[in-house]
Amino acid sequence: MSSPRILPAIRGPQDLRALTTEQLNLLAGEIREFLIEKVSKSGGHLGPNLGVVELTIAMHRVFDSPKDVILFDTGHQTYVHKILTGRQEGFDSLRQRGGLAGYPSRAESEHDVIENSHASGALSWADGVARGFKVQGVKNRTVVCVVGDGALTGGMAWEALNNIAANPELPLVIIVNDNERSYSPTIGGVATYLSTLRTTSGYEKFLDWGKTVLERTPVVGQPIYETLHGVKKGIKDIVAPQGMFEDLGLKYFGPVEGHNIEALESAFSQAKNFQGPILVHVITEKGRGHAPAINDQAEKFHAVGVVNPQTGQPLKKFGPSWTSVFARELVDIGRERPDVVAITAAMLGPTGLDQFQSAFPDRTFDVGIAEQHAATSAAGMAFAGLHPVVAIYSTFLNRAFDQLLMDVALHHAGVTFVLDRAGITGDDGPSHNGIWDLALSGIVPTLHVAAPRDGARLREVLREAVDISDAPTLIRYPKGTLCEDIPAFERRDGIDVLYRGESADILLVSVGAMATMAVEAAAQAYREGVGVTVIDPRWVKPLPRSLVTMARRYKSIVIIEDGIKHGGIASTVSELFREEGLSIPIHSIGVPLEFLEHSKRDEILNDLGITVQTITRSLVSWSLTLKELHLSQEQESSIHQESN
Repeated sequence: MSSPRILPAIRGPQDLRALTTEQLNLLAGEIREFLIEKVSKSGGHLGPNLGVVELTIAMHRVFDSPKDVILFDTGHQTYVHKILTGRQEGFDSLRQRGGLAGYPSRAESEHDVIENSHASGALSWADGVARGFKVQGVKNRTVVCVVGDGALTGGMAWEALNNIAANPELPLVIIVNDNERSYSPTIGGVATYLSTLRTTSGYEKFLDWGKTVLERTPVVGQPIYETLHGVKKGIKDIVAPQGMFEDLGLKYFGPVEGHNIEALESAFSQAKNFQGPILVHVITEKGRGHAPAINDQAEKFHAVGVVNPQTGQPLKKFGPSWTSVFARELVDIGRERPDVVAITAAMLGPTGLDQFQSAFPDRTFDVGIAEQHAATSAAGMAFAGLHPVVAIYSTFLNRAFDQLLMDVALHHAGVTFVLDRAGITGDDGPSHNGIWDLALSGIVPTLHVAAPRDGARLREVLREAVDISDAPTLIRYPKGTLCEDIPAFERRDGIDVLYRGESADILLVSVGAMATMAVEAAAQAYREGVGVTVIDPRWVKPLPRSLVTMARRYKSIVIIEDGIKHGGIASTVSELFREEGLSIPIHSIGVPLEFLEHSKRDEILNDLGITVQTITRSLVSWSLTLKELHLSQEQESSIHQESN
């Protein structure tokens, strides 16, 4: 007869404390089974969470959450934390509308604090929370910050460490989850440093041995040991150079085996009792316990869609993606242009640059989770005669805005930024939607911005972008599968005409991947007697001046974009028309200025009224309103003439 399962009885961290070591190890196995079953159905960050099962169990046994504040950098490694804090029943709805978020959420639990889930920021949060407690005289509350090793490649993490170390009284425990990977294998000097610590952890055993032997030696033994202990710092620098952390003023503890709950509890207990800033270095294996994840050497199943839980293979087949088209075209360009190089921030695979790396390893640079450095380094490469292509997700451009503005654009650097996952992405929640790039890039002088509508235009604008050497360029495209190519009837001064209405009622300006929806809505509006012409500028910054000439023929203008309306392309068109003295009604279809909760992309678009049916109704309504207004004005004019 098998013993009852342990996991169903865990309703909160307090339920962990009565379990034996054997039960805790059984619980770890049950959690892995649970994660594989649930995440295979919903999609999500499977690999990172399989790697932190024991770490999270031990942490919740030693620290008293939410009294002790537990912070995660990044939030995609919090599934086990959610399971242990009373949310296992919600995992069937993970990343779905109304269900559990894929990242920490304050609305879900008092155990969650940081929601933004961008790497390298949690240490600054930890510093702020700990200082807040200190200023207010709060006692007996420890701040715990779980940091993935990849996050230590970000400069903000080191700014925080520098400040944390300056205050030795902060009760702050930093747990470095060292799995050698972020999205891809972690890159840079810090990664090399941690690798050294992993492989040379014997110096403490050496000192313990020395103490035992020498203390048995009469007269000279103790003085020799004290001398040896006095040069311990020097031995660390030679044998295991964690002196870098201690030089900052941080106590270092580790490395600790990250899948041994007893060892983890011992380390965490000592760290909690230290009552000052201390760094605990934990070695874990990303994807642990799941053969498909372990065998996935590229990403360790960092994030998966809906997959077979046994094989890890996707259950749905998809056509070519935007990412794959970009990846292939950049390789072709690389063969023709030896000056073209590629830069990414720890995301070679997700951005498609792994293909460029395979073809041109000496011209591919992964800078780690350091978007700011990527942008400024690219400016330097441009000055040296190269044309860098920086490929990141749209949401991560936010982090490098100052560098884009002051290092790249101010210096007219020939750098091309390629933003994957632009627009509404959906499942990963408010911090991962790429809805700000059009508004942000719109205020950057010298920057050219393209929004291709399909794969053919992506290839086209990419080649146009790398041909510009005296100004930066930016190309944005959405997540997922490509739509079919949409040919243009004609191209007028760089503007593609996609659909031509018989009457000049509405000029519909379609931005990027919204073209399919725009053309379908125009066709439906035509059947209701409204003439709509659909155009695609391709390059939305600067907007072609010919747009003004074209717009003069129409009664109203509609702009549809998958970014925030405030400061987006509609705002730019409005400003352009005002400068030209053109008074035509402008309607904007886009994303409101708010954070969007996690849902499927189609659900969010439906909520916002960005669907073919809703757009069609709006086009017809706006056209009828204009006609009624025009008829009313004609009647008033006629009455005025008769009265005269």
